[in-house]
Amino acid sequence: MKIKPTQQNIVFAIFIVMAAGFALFLPGFAKIENLLTLLQNVAILGILGLGMAMVVIGRGIDISMIATLAVPSGLVLQMVQHGQSLPGALAVGLVIALVFGAINGWLIAYAEVPSLFTTLASGLFLAGLGQGYLFELEVVQWSPGMDGIAWLGRGKLAGLPMPVVMFAVATLLLGLFLRRLRAGAFIYAIGDNPFGARATGLPTRPIMVLEYVLAALIGLFAGLVMAASVSSMPTRIYNSTMVYDVVLVVVLGGIGLSGGRGGVLNVVVGTLLIGTMLNGMTILDVSYSVQNIIKGVVLLVAILIDSILNPRNEETAQQGDI
Repeated sequence: MKIKPTQQNIVFAIFIVMAAGFALFLPGFAKIENLLTLLQNVAILGILGLGMAMVVIGRGIDISMIATLAVPSGLVLQMVQHGQSLPGALAVGLVIALVFGAINGWLIAYAEVPSLFTTLASGLFLAGLGQGYLFELEVVQWSPGMDGIAWLGRGKLAGLPMPVVMFAVATLLLGLFLRRLRAGAFIYAIGDNPFGARATGLPTRPIMVLEYVLAALIGLFAGLVMAASVSSMPTRIYNSTMVYDVVLVVVLGGIGLSGGRGGVLNVVVGTLLIGTMLNGMTILDVSYSVQNIIKGVVLLVAILIDSILNPRNEETAQQGDI
């Protein structure tokens, strides 16, 4: 049986070679403890990558996902810290994520503002709102009242850290949504040819709104898993390079920026490669600035490969592209 040399297969082969090389030449890399730490460290990145992948498949991008990770979940922690009930605080965080995602989707689908500019502006707004008016401290600490959902990021299941289990659950659910539900099929159709999908009568605009609502909810979920795992929420994480890591996972995994291609397995493969690369650089004591240079080069190469494997043409390069 001949294996097609897709980007996903190429990246998976690179992951195998890189992991084997690190196992042979980096002391401590192949230890079970290190491998579990590797998986736990990239689980949040993988969860965010799932949300980003869904939007990219629909021919968009969501730069605001780090803001939806930090602000609603951070507000939940702060409200519980001040004596509010956990269900009430979770309801507030959920409403914020829903409204934020719906506004993003409306601006992109109905006002036809390009997704890159919409989510960049909305992410800056939400992060600024949190840092300037909502949060009292830059790091919101976990309180005993949050222990009802501590299982999201603490402990193990079948030997796997809970963040990894949450990543696996999110992967399964999104995979079922994209491949088994009609709305998932519509996302692929819109990403492949938005004007063709609209001409056939598909509800393209409501589906686009749904994409960004789900992406915001995934961001909130990732934030709660992260907060449970590290017992706090650093609200200034929006100012980090995390969003570039999320894009790197998606593009490197083989999800075409031209839309309509890829799936959750691409995110898993991209997450494994990035996690292995970051873990190896950490063991080698590579400085943070040099790590960013390497990630930038890898992202550029991945985008070039994507442009070759998934070329755009006049028919597909229309309004609605990233």
